[in-house]
Amino acid sequence: MIVFYGVLRFVVLAAFLAALALAVGTWAVTTRRIQPFGFAARWIRRLSDPLLVPIERFLVRRGRNPQHAPWWLLGCVRGGGLAPLTSAQGLLTSAASVVVGAGSGTQGVVRLVVYLSGQVVLLALIVRVVGSWFGAGRYNRWMRPAYVLTDWIVRPLQRFVPPFGVIDITPLVAWLLLGLVLGIVMRSLGGPPGRPRPASIYVTRR
Repeated sequence: MIVFYGVLRFVVLAAFLAALALAVGTWAVTTRRIQPFGFAARWIRRLSDPLLVPIERFLVRRGRNPQHAPWWLLGCVRGGGLAPLTSAQGLLTSAASVVVGAGSGTQGVVRLVVYLSGQVVLLALIVRVVGSWFGAGRYNRWMRPAYVLTDWIVRPLQRFVPPFGVIDITPLVAWLLLGLVLGIVMRSLGGPPGRPRPASIYVTRR
C-alpha cells in the first residue's frame, strides 16, 4: 500500500506538471509569444485541444471566458489529484488504525468507528466538490452516494452560508466544521485510534 501511495503521488505530480506545461504553452500561443501558425503552436494545439475544447464549451455555456480554459484545466488536475491522494493516505491511516484498534478493547473500537465514520464523510465531501467541477451533480448515479452521506450537514448549512458568486462554498464550510468537531470528539475519546490515552504524571519536588 505504501508503494502504491508513492506511485500515486508521482502520477499526480506528473499530471500536474503536464497540465502546467499545456497551460503555459497555450497561453504563449494565445498571446503570440509563440508563432500561432508555427510547428510548435500546431503541436501544442494537437495535444491540448482534446482536453481544452470540452472545458471551453463548459465555460461558454456559463458565460465565462473560454481563454481561461487552460487554467481551469490546471485547477481541476490539482484538485482532482488531491482527492485520490487524500483517499490513499486515509486508507493507510485506517489500515494501521484497524490493526491497533482491534486489540484496544471496547474503547478502542468506539474510537475506531467514530474516526472511520468521520473520514468517510470527509472524503464524500471532497468527492462532492470535485464532481461539481465536472458538472456531476446530485442525479449522477456515481455521485449519489456522496450526496446521501453529506446532505445531513450541507443542506442545513446552506440556509446560513451565502454563495460566493456562482460558487457554493457550503461543502467546504461543512468539511472544515466536521473536521473541527471530529478533532474535538476524538480528543475527548483519547485521540485517534491507536494512540493511547496519555497517563497522568506526578512530579514530586524534594
